[in-house]
Amino acid sequence: MHSHSHPEGASHDHAHPVEYGRAFAIGITLNLGFVVIEALYGYLAGSMALLSDAGHNLSDVLGLGLAWGAAILAKRQRSERFTYGLRSSSILAALFNALLLLVAVGGIAWESVRRILEPEPVAAVTVMVVAGIGILINGFTAWLFMSGSRTDINIRGAFLHMAADAAVSLGVVLAALVILWTGQTWIDPLLSLIIAAVIVWGTWDLLRQSITMSLQGVPASISMPDVRAALEGLPGVARVHHLHVWAVSTTETALTCHLVMPEGHPGNRFLAEAQRLLKARYGIGHATLQIEIGPQADHGDACVLDGTGREGAQGHGHSHDHAHPHTHEDHPPETDASHRTPQ
Repeated sequence: MHSHSHPEGASHDHAHPVEYGRAFAIGITLNLGFVVIEALYGYLAGSMALLSDAGHNLSDVLGLGLAWGAAILAKRQRSERFTYGLRSSSILAALFNALLLLVAVGGIAWESVRRILEPEPVAAVTVMVVAGIGILINGFTAWLFMSGSRTDINIRGAFLHMAADAAVSLGVVLAALVILWTGQTWIDPLLSLIIAAVIVWGTWDLLRQSITMSLQGVPASISMPDVRAALEGLPGVARVHHLHVWAVSTTETALTCHLVMPEGHPGNRFLAEAQRLLKARYGIGHATLQIEIGPQADHGDACVLDGTGREGAQGHGHSHDHAHPHTHEDHPPETDASHRTPQ
């Protein structure tokens, strides 16, 4: 027996990304223009720090383009093939941005080591002026994405690109000052290596989170034991099993689970309250709850899959109701019961 229930008043919240189209357009335009200027003057001044900053700025432009494209794709409507739409493209963009940052840093480090072994003259004053402009451009662009970087790792990837480049530009200015005072040109590539290490340190968390989300792991902000305890604390729930939490996009989280309730189905009000609890406490706006009745429903947490990827008899040898305390705002409520629920 399968029944699908959509309680009145249930939260249908899906946290769509804030519009950052203007920020992306401004950031890409400013940085693309600055890449040309910085690369030209870096070559003329013989500054590895300035050239490495230009290379990193170019990766910023590509990174911003990736993040912008993902934000646009995330708005695409669901289809029969992509039942969640293309929201997860924002996760892929965050992953590619992290990898792009690391590749750019690798190039900077390689050339910096070469310059340490073979020092070259540096036009310190020119380097300071150009890098100073870079601080303003990169700092302003990073500010445009600062608010969204706390809740969306796709936007965070864009923010990290720009913040890292502002830091690189600041380092270049400091290196030029030290070269003016001491005349030691090896300071320029050495500082590039230090900045590269700082960028890797800041990028590691973005890489780790984006890989976790790509593999449908639990978002870092959610504690599974806490979620389980909250669900088991609901009135009438004897135990919880087949609990799954994963990221649908960089701003949306989904949950599926079985609630063993020996006293029977509690009704729509219970489902609505459970949904509100998950949304308010954990930011989970897409929850699918399966109610199981009677002692035969308690069969453990094993999720046995057959060769086709479907759950086998061990996982579903009982009578149950499916309750989905939500609808999708991107399609009519009457079609919601047909969406697929990953197990």
